[in-house]
Amino acid sequence: SSMLSGSVPTGQPVEVEGVSQPGLIAKSGLILFGFDGKCFINGKFEDAEDGKTYNTVNPTDGSVICKVSYASVADVDRAVSAAKEAFDNGPWGKMNPRDRGRLLYSLADLMEEHQEELATIETIDSGAVYTLALKTHVGMSIQTFRYFAGWCDKIQGSTIPISQARPNRNLTFTKKEPLGVCAIVIPWNYPLMMLAWKSAACLAAGNTLVLKPAQVTPLTALKFAELTVKAGIPKGVINIVPGSGGLVGQRMSDHPDIRKLGFTGSTPIEPPADDFCSFCCSCAVSNLKKVSLELGGKSPLIIFSDCDMDKAVRMGMSSVYFNKGENCIAAGRLFVEESIHDEYIRRVVEEIKKMKIGDPLDRSTDHGPQNHKAHLDKLVEYCEIGVKERATLVYGGRQVDRPGFFMEPTVFTDVEDHMFIAKEESFGPVMVVSKFKDGDVDGVLSRANNTEFGLASGVFTRDINKAMYVSERLEAGTVFVNTYNKTDVAAPFGGFKQSGFGKDLGKSEQNTHCIITLYHFKTSFMTMRIMCMCIQVRKPCMSTCGLKL
Repeated sequence: SSMLSGSVPTGQPVEVEGVSQPGLIAKSGLILFGFDGKCFINGKFEDAEDGKTYNTVNPTDGSVICKVSYASVADVDRAVSAAKEAFDNGPWGKMNPRDRGRLLYSLADLMEEHQEELATIETIDSGAVYTLALKTHVGMSIQTFRYFAGWCDKIQGSTIPISQARPNRNLTFTKKEPLGVCAIVIPWNYPLMMLAWKSAACLAAGNTLVLKPAQVTPLTALKFAELTVKAGIPKGVINIVPGSGGLVGQRMSDHPDIRKLGFTGSTPIEPPADDFCSFCCSCAVSNLKKVSLELGGKSPLIIFSDCDMDKAVRMGMSSVYFNKGENCIAAGRLFVEESIHDEYIRRVVEEIKKMKIGDPLDRSTDHGPQNHKAHLDKLVEYCEIGVKERATLVYGGRQVDRPGFFMEPTVFTDVEDHMFIAKEESFGPVMVVSKFKDGDVDGVLSRANNTEFGLASGVFTRDINKAMYVSERLEAGTVFVNTYNKTDVAAPFGGFKQSGFGKDLGKSEQNTHCIITLYHFKTSFMTMRIMCMCIQVRKPCMSTCGLKL
């Protein structure tokens, strides 16, 4: 597949040599050539068993991009069966870890080779600004696969001294082994990046997977499936079933052959973004699957008067408006010290007025459309509630008067702790600002921690002692100090409280996809010497029977 320049008008059928090609997408003067919107099961694209499809929509103008297969329970069962067969009897489970790493490196290289195409698909399907899609959505996905490809041959157990080692001469060691078939349910805000975060460690550990992309953003996952074939990933190792969370996600959660369920999304789910349902978690727990969850957030950002104001304005805006606010760690509430509050708001509004809202494929666009119409409507309602509660709407709060699902960057001030917008996550470009009294460090900490979520947080101050004091007391999985949104594939990521449990990324993530098995041997002295020689090569060793080793 390749992206070709073309003169086909947006939304028009694409023809090759006079024949209409349903697998071609024409958007914004570009042709995405050879794209397939079917389920990907056992190494090939297939229609859903019952033939059902649905339309995926371009949020920039509301037009239909293409039809995508709408998977059924039977399709999930077929995908799980393929993944189990690949794990039990295929080459993947028997493969040397370094060979597995080589395949994952090859996949990362192919993603990099197709990065412009992936970014364009991501922009068209999710509304992400192209420059951000290229750097973050796609760029970090490539980094994630490269990082975990390097872990394939470094997933190791340990040798453990035990109290019965003498005189019985026992040897105890552990071995890390893959779990088996894993299920992954990903959200719509970073479709490809969340796929990478969830699947790379899973694959590096030797597992196979069945993945459900968000119903409203399935296209980069299906393009990724195509690249896995080119990379030489064996059939059945990766299976992708687009469809609804209530149907596909629930079947994944209660399927007896799935050993782990990974999910990223919000705690309450509403159609059409129903990537999961509350029943799924209880099903997974009831049949004793391993579960990792990254859920909602209402991340506090505390800005003290002794901050670097230029950086606090720039990074404070990024903390809210990055990726149109569709960002799990977005600063859901800013606490600004009273003495700088008015100046801070004035400077933020000045910068918002400079932002260009428009077509996300335009390289000069700063702010693209929200992901889908239901989410846009929810954001408008969210702002209406804020006004009714008598928070001060300083800027925005409305849908942009143009085609597509565009929301104005919004600023609320005078937000009190009891208000709906002070407690609930908007998941959009809505800055919610509250004052706090000068010098009231413990008071603002108490307010910042008064939330059921604990995903991320931040603090801006030039005082290192204050920064350490506040960051140690903020109840969140990630604390940013004088920066924001700086995640990295080597750093573990996750929250607690209602933000879920488990970690993505980093060294710890490969452990969550392994079974740790304990081996306990009672052994003769000669056998002990031989086994020691296998792990220690500092000097020659000779057994008691005189055999040279």
